Amino acid sequence: MSLPRPPLPALEPESERFWRACREGRLEISRCRACGWYVHPPRPVCPRCHGRDLGWERTSGTGTVVSYTVNHQRWMPTMEVPYVIALVELTEQAGLRLTTNLVGCAPDDVRIGMPVRVRFEPVSDEIALPLFEPDPTAATSPPPPIPRPVAPAIRPSDAERLERRAIISGVGQSQIGRRLLRTDLDLTCEAALRAIADAGLTPADIDGLACYPGPMGAGAPGFAGPGTPEVQDALGLQLGWHGSGGEGPAQVAPVMLSALAVAAGLCRHVLVYRTVTEATAQGAGGRVGIGAGSRAVSGFAQWVIPFGAMSAANWLALHAVRHMHEFGTKREHLGEIALAGRAHAALNPAAIYREPLTMEEYLAARIITWPFGLYDCDVPVDGSTAVIVSAADVSRDLPRPPVRIHAIGSAIRSRPVWDQWEDLTTMAARDAAEQLWARADLRPGDVDTIQLYDGFSWLTLAWIEALGFCKRGEAGPFVEGGRVRLGGELPLNTWGGQLSGGRLHGFGFLAEAIRQLRGECGPRQVPDCEVAVVAAGGGPIAGCLLLTR
Repeated sequence: MSLPRPPLPALEPESERFWRACREGRLEISRCRACGWYVHPPRPVCPRCHGRDLGWERTSGTGTVVSYTVNHQRWMPTMEVPYVIALVELTEQAGLRLTTNLVGCAPDDVRIGMPVRVRFEPVSDEIALPLFEPDPTAATSPPPPIPRPVAPAIRPSDAERLERRAIISGVGQSQIGRRLLRTDLDLTCEAALRAIADAGLTPADIDGLACYPGPMGAGAPGFAGPGTPEVQDALGLQLGWHGSGGEGPAQVAPVMLSALAVAAGLCRHVLVYRTVTEATAQGAGGRVGIGAGSRAVSGFAQWVIPFGAMSAANWLALHAVRHMHEFGTKREHLGEIALAGRAHAALNPAAIYREPLTMEEYLAARIITWPFGLYDCDVPVDGSTAVIVSAADVSRDLPRPPVRIHAIGSAIRSRPVWDQWEDLTTMAARDAAEQLWARADLRPGDVDTIQLYDGFSWLTLAWIEALGFCKRGEAGPFVEGGRVRLGGELPLNTWGGQLSGGRLHGFGFLAEAIRQLRGECGPRQVPDCEVAVVAAGGGPIAGCLLLTR
């Protein structure tokens, strides 16, 4: 297979040796000389023994396919599809993985557990890409897994649960739609003023400001929204605390930080917002891949983008396929997430897609990257969501019932790299959820509605398992039979989720949970809703909130 190439890896100081060795026909991996641990991606220190004496060592170039996806989406107009993106575990060490392309094999013949060997494809005078092909002569088995203890969550005292000193006093959303052709600051101000009024406040009362993700430099068009200085200036705010950032426990991180800022006495009322204009930025064409149009990519991107893994859809498909392999999860189980969201979106006037969707239509839709089809992927929109995080002692003065922050989950215990997470059937959701329940007086059986991230359908299944609503590997059967639909025991994404309601990037779930707890959702209201879980993020970032009325 010869593909019109995506961007090449940048020759950075820590990774240059890898790419140049590939050009010379060797697969070399950085290795600690003290303990023998292979370190990939290369780092200046061994994560196991913390030794600083690392060197490059040639490997056998053999391995095993531990997961794969067949990509059908042209992330660049010139790319040939379909092609196989594989995650190969090298023979030398359990968990030592490379994202790559599998060549010399029809996509339908690829299997998890398939032995493979490297072959190099020169792409410049300095760089060759390590691709892999089936190895019919393989005589070795995959390396045995090396268990690594996972640190338990801290179980804090009542006095340490600072998030309970804050409440959510208001919520507001701007116009939401496809290609609204409005600026991100305009949408943000609309949502912010609505949230402030909903809390019975004025802009003069707001003394804290936070958002996700803040300025991102070369981030995707329409993704970041306005920074806090722009919003502060536009609304004339006088602040005691402010912050933003893309790193942390996913999109709900600024809500957590705002609650802690309020608890610390830095401010009384924090305006928190998330704004996207991705639909307008996308224009009339389809989504392009991450890095498309660039000559070279660096950091994490250099290990995935050159192999055509140009979307989180590709990276998460590797997790989904592994889950299917280990537990028998089916596309129909993914489809139930999409169908439940569409059924609930029909009751939400602000949702993007409200027409009925059948399982037959779901299964017949075009494949993006196996096993994800069109309806497994969220819908880019323009819109802004804002909430007000206030000190708990203002509860008696609010025009509407407060929503209480009972517990937060922000932990991450494993490697924060998409393709290097030790257990591919889980994500950072596993650790964030454990911390959430360690901080809570409630249990999963107390929850009335779950508002769980569905940027891609499998993420929702992963969250259901992580949060303990079913056992590991059982999320597929769990969502069958209407259990997660309105009228079922655990209504999911009652606003339509991002698959039908629109990609508000995590904050749509938060807004819906607040309104459900306040009893404001009309025909989609969950009866007697007292406890809600909000979860955002996927892969190596995740955060969750347990909210009560």
